[in-house]
Amino acid sequence: MPCFCDITVSLDGYVAGPAPTLEHPLGEGGEQLHEWAYGLKAFREAHGGEGGEDNADSRLIEANIARTGAVVMGRRMFSGGEGPWADDPNPDGWWGDEPPFRVPVFVLTHHVREPLVKGETTFTFVNGFDAAFELARAAAGDRGVHVAGGAEAIQQALAAGALDELQLHVAPLFLGGGTRLFADGAQAKVELTGVVSSPAVAHLTYSVNARA
Repeated sequence: MPCFCDITVSLDGYVAGPAPTLEHPLGEGGEQLHEWAYGLKAFREAHGGEGGEDNADSRLIEANIARTGAVVMGRRMFSGGEGPWADDPNPDGWWGDEPPFRVPVFVLTHHVREPLVKGETTFTFVNGFDAAFELARAAAGDRGVHVAGGAEAIQQALAAGALDELQLHVAPLFLGGGTRLFADGAQAKVELTGVVSSPAVAHLTYSVNARA
C-alpha cells in the first residue's frame, strides 16, 4: 500500500497561521483551515463523537482512516514543543487518553523517549525520518503509511522520495502568513489523479512519481 499524506492548506499555501502558541497551536486563524471537517460523521466518530454529516467529504476521511496502517508525524504535530521532553509543557500530546489514530504512530524527534500508550494508540519516538518510515512501513502491514504532518514531516517525506500520494484539502481562505506546506527548493514530479469538491473545501489528490 502507498505512503500518503493528507493535509489541509490555505489558498496561499499555509498549513498553520502566524504566531502559534500552546493555546492556539495552529496560529492566528489556523483553526479555520479545518472547519470543513469538524461537523462530519467520519471525523466525529474518529474522535469519539456521534452524529455528523455523511457526505463526500466525510467518506474521503473514512477512506483515509481505513487505509492507514501506521502514522508518521512530527514533534510539533504531536505536542507543539521542542527540546528535551522534561521541558515540554504538553509531553503527552494533544488528544487525551483516547487518541483518534488506533494504529502505531511514529513521532519524529531528536529527543527519543520510551513509547507512550494512549488507549488503542502507541506512540513511538524516533530520531530521523528514514528510521521512522521503515518502522511505520513494517507496522502498517498490507495497509498504507500516513504521513500526517506537520509541514516539516511532509517535506522530509517528499525529499526522501517516500511519498506515493499527496492529498491536499484546499480551504477557501488566505492566512497571509504562518507555516508553509512546501519549503523553498522542494522538487517532485506529480500528476493530478483526483478532484472532490464541496462548498467548504476542494480535495486534490496527486500521484508523486519521483523526485525531480
